[in-house]
Amino acid sequence: MVFTVTGAFALGFVIWGLVSTPGLASASGSAEAWVISHGGWFFVLAASFFVVFVLWLAAGKFGKIPLGDDDEEPEFRTISWIAMMFSAGMGIGLMFFAVAEPLSHYADPPPGTAEAESAEALQVAMATTMFHWALHPWAIYAVVGLAIAYGTFRRKRRQLVSAAFIPLFGKRAAAGPAGRVIDILAIFATLFGSAASLGLGALQIGAGLRFNGWVDSVGKVTLVLIIVVLTICFIISAVSGVARGIQWLANTNMVLAVILAVFIFVVGPTLFILNLLPTSLGDYLSQFVDMAARTDASGDEAMQEWLSAWTIFYWAWWISWTPFVGMFIARISRGRTIRQFVTGVLLVPSLVSLVWFAIFGGAAIDRQRVDGDMVPGNGIVNSDEALFDLLHHYPLASVMAVLVMVLVAIFFVSGADAASLVMGTLSERGDIEPSRRTVIFWGALTGAVAAIMLVIGGDDALTGLQNITIVASVPFVLVMVLLCFSLVKDLQRDTLIRRRRTAQEVMESAVIAGEERHDGEFALVVEGIESGSDDELEDHEAPPDSHHKHRRR
Repeated sequence: MVFTVTGAFALGFVIWGLVSTPGLASASGSAEAWVISHGGWFFVLAASFFVVFVLWLAAGKFGKIPLGDDDEEPEFRTISWIAMMFSAGMGIGLMFFAVAEPLSHYADPPPGTAEAESAEALQVAMATTMFHWALHPWAIYAVVGLAIAYGTFRRKRRQLVSAAFIPLFGKRAAAGPAGRVIDILAIFATLFGSAASLGLGALQIGAGLRFNGWVDSVGKVTLVLIIVVLTICFIISAVSGVARGIQWLANTNMVLAVILAVFIFVVGPTLFILNLLPTSLGDYLSQFVDMAARTDASGDEAMQEWLSAWTIFYWAWWISWTPFVGMFIARISRGRTIRQFVTGVLLVPSLVSLVWFAIFGGAAIDRQRVDGDMVPGNGIVNSDEALFDLLHHYPLASVMAVLVMVLVAIFFVSGADAASLVMGTLSERGDIEPSRRTVIFWGALTGAVAAIMLVIGGDDALTGLQNITIVASVPFVLVMVLLCFSLVKDLQRDTLIRRRRTAQEVMESAVIAGEERHDGEFALVVEGIESGSDDELEDHEAPPDSHHKHRRR
């Protein structure tokens, strides 16, 4: 039922776009405007709540719980784990917005923050970019990733989003219609989030082809052809499996990305970039609360448009990617503790994003300050071409442009084949090795949806991608909020938590009975019970009311 319903809806969307492109464009634009004006506040609150939630899980008593059996070793090496996680999480976006976002905020800062192209605008630009790419997106991914990894590897449940709701709804409801609706929403969000990324990749590759003079112009036909080629590539990669396909692509792309970043760092304004690193981090931390509180409360139309184009689009995009990125990083995180998981998922990508945007954004802003040729006269940065405009000022521009296009292609393939595998898993009741037919179906449909999303944007293809992404993510953000409550309820019943609780009760009972224990002895008792088996735990646990009888005595 999950496969049939979601596939039918997606095919219906494609047919609607083919039969009535203007009608779909109008409907998506109206729906997006309604979501921004009526639900923008909820996106803002939910995204910040997820950051606080996962940090609380890692820092508290749940942090030591392993995502697997006790003393189980991680399945992948740390460097491969980080590479796969990073490539799947935001690879294409890093390429598309590396120059475009910092430069856009510098040339046209968020309403009411700073004067364009001023020293304050530089601080606001880097802080705002970090806000969109650091803790918030990865906290969103971590919520679903934790819930699925814990349920799959610790509780031995199916690898389904709906299975994570068993503590909240019960096993029967989570496996019934309610659970199927959750899995349908997860596939739906994944499909449109992946299609948006494919669309961004097609736009940037098209700009690269034009930059190198390989095509005179990039129209809709060219973009669709690029999508077809990328779709075929990621289907081939997806059916090869995680170990052979995704891991190899992720490691390769990490090396290529480092080469590109080092090149810009060396030939660009090296000293300025080095100075920008601590400044950007400090500005991000100092402006964090103000940025997290930006909403349309004032009724300012300019702020509403800015939020729609940037912050709320990003939160919607990350949320739409969450089902497949969450499931994917869950799949590769077996054997790590919750604290290790959160630390790796939040801090490592955030630090990499800081360095990445300081290099590319800093180089572009410095070029604009010196020569003033990075931003057109109208003050609007062309996101498709911004990175290539920067490369134009450096040696080996054509070679580096080819490297960028290869990076974009591989970033998309490594992310999209993970998405198609996850959609296949959700379609086949949690089977971590879905059939090739299912994977190919979802891969082809992702390409078709991406083409429609680009076409309905008209002359501004990026707007079409943003509108559909925001609307498609609304149902799943509600699912994610409920998922947090379900995860906490699940963790409270973990054997590790029960062992610690039992150890505390044993010690309290001994003290009440007149036996004195020192702190060191208490620690040994806790350690012994925590590392014991479930049978030993049952031996230690007292009858339900025995502890209370000790207290009455």
